[in-house]
Amino acid sequence: MEAPAMEPGEMEAMLRAAAEFASYPGNGPSSSSSISSGSGRIIFWPALASSSRVTLLGGRSGDGVLGAHGDDAVRQFLEQYPLPKLLGVRLMYLGWMKLLPHAWTKYFLRDMEHHFCQAMAFIQAGLLANSKNIRQLACKAVIHLLDKAGDSAVVVDTFVQHNLYPLLMNCLTKGDEEISAISLDGIKRLAQIPKGIEIIFPPNGQGSVQLHKVAAQSSAMARIRILSLIAKLFAVSTYTATAIYDSNLLSLFEDEIKDRRDMLKTLSALEVLYELVEHPHSNIFLLKTNLLQLMVDVINDSSADSIVRSRATLISGRLLSSADAFTTIDRNCVANLLLAIDKLLKMEESQNTDETESALEALGLIGTTSAGACLLLTNSSNAARHVVEASFGRQGRGKQLAALHAFGSISGVDRQEDQIKLDNQAEERLKRFVYTTARNSPKLTPSALLLSVLQQDPDTRITGYRVISGLVAREWCLMEICSKLDIINLVTDPKMEMTKLGMEARHDCCLAISKALSSSHLLHEPSLSELIGKLNEAVKRGPYLSERKRVEPQPVVVPAESLKRGILEWAARIRTRDLWL
Repeated sequence: MEAPAMEPGEMEAMLRAAAEFASYPGNGPSSSSSISSGSGRIIFWPALASSSRVTLLGGRSGDGVLGAHGDDAVRQFLEQYPLPKLLGVRLMYLGWMKLLPHAWTKYFLRDMEHHFCQAMAFIQAGLLANSKNIRQLACKAVIHLLDKAGDSAVVVDTFVQHNLYPLLMNCLTKGDEEISAISLDGIKRLAQIPKGIEIIFPPNGQGSVQLHKVAAQSSAMARIRILSLIAKLFAVSTYTATAIYDSNLLSLFEDEIKDRRDMLKTLSALEVLYELVEHPHSNIFLLKTNLLQLMVDVINDSSADSIVRSRATLISGRLLSSADAFTTIDRNCVANLLLAIDKLLKMEESQNTDETESALEALGLIGTTSAGACLLLTNSSNAARHVVEASFGRQGRGKQLAALHAFGSISGVDRQEDQIKLDNQAEERLKRFVYTTARNSPKLTPSALLLSVLQQDPDTRITGYRVISGLVAREWCLMEICSKLDIINLVTDPKMEMTKLGMEARHDCCLAISKALSSSHLLHEPSLSELIGKLNEAVKRGPYLSERKRVEPQPVVVPAESLKRGILEWAARIRTRDLWL
């Protein structure tokens, strides 16, 4: 679709009108003889009998300062020569591009919500303009109009009438980065209007723009932009997510990830998919596709770059981090994933730190739910064993932090109180993993292992608090904690942590131990009375209050003679220093 053409002679008439427009107060002609387009003015040099130039926008010319024209002047000029006509002109005249954005922002954007039909014509012409600035303004105008219109069906109808959606898609796929981002926001805003989603996903499936077809005809960069659009639309509502799934658009992700010859393209597609799986309702749809098995294939692909495998591992963890994930997914696919992660963690020579940390983080995401934690602990791969061993190993700070955080999730710190404990088989495996790890270490006991974590740097301590908060719901762990008074002294010490996050994690740990004791037979043990008293005091004190007493400022009385002597000594030192200098 092309911009409206100007009739023969209309250009000359328009420029004559521009000259007349310039004669309004504050828009006088330039006195300079040179051709220039200074800041804030537009200069025409039309093919007229006159050789004069006119300054349309107020600005500095020579030694004089020309004032800006008023709203009435702009409106009168635009009524005679509407923006669609102006935007269709081949912009050959010096400074022409400064007039249109000024008129657009000062007159059009402010009043357009009152004149939808005219506004749509303006936007249509703007989206077709050759100028990057005008197209950018037109994309912003779409968002502005949709925001003002609310849920009005009239706007959607005029949107269709002026064929704006294909023009926005053209800006998305062929514009520069800035225009593409603004047009994406405009399409997302359209999808938030009840009837607007029907433009993007027509009920009969026969719309003027089919995302599948557009992607097939686009460059690699444009296809990634289309994937970004799908991810943004997916987050709008369950309705739009359903429309995306029914349109088989999720297969576009599979197509891009399967072809791993271009690492940057594959990684970009994985990054967009990672953004998509963050949405709460994503698992319902994504687990019905082959994406999880595709992630397993990527993890097992030794020729793939480590960063690609790391991202695929994290996506897999996010896909299985919801409670309903295990009701729909094929268990064989999950077993294959755990075997792939187990294989990755067993590699000892030239082990990649990022891959290891991503694998541990993924296991923590899977273990967030009771079903996931049970699967990790009872699966033949024994993936949870890697988490426990890495939590208390000194093979790298990043690896230990990732493992401790994952261990806290598996032990139930992120679950509801009634879901912390798992079934008997999983609980028995968890206990065995912890005691086996302790026996194979110099610490020998779980309590000594936990104490060693709390004696490390602040970040490690915070993850240690998480582990204790989850594990202490088990009777065996509670007894281990209570057998080590040093652990209680550390978690109840109000001066231990200096950061808000650390203080809160320490207090949550105290609260978890106190709750576990309150429902245990250990509560009435006379030997634990001091320990219980410390815990109760720490819980009551809260996370932020410390035992440090506030010292009030005290006035200091100095006798006059002492003050005089001090001043004289100070003056003598100053004189001595000056002499040396």
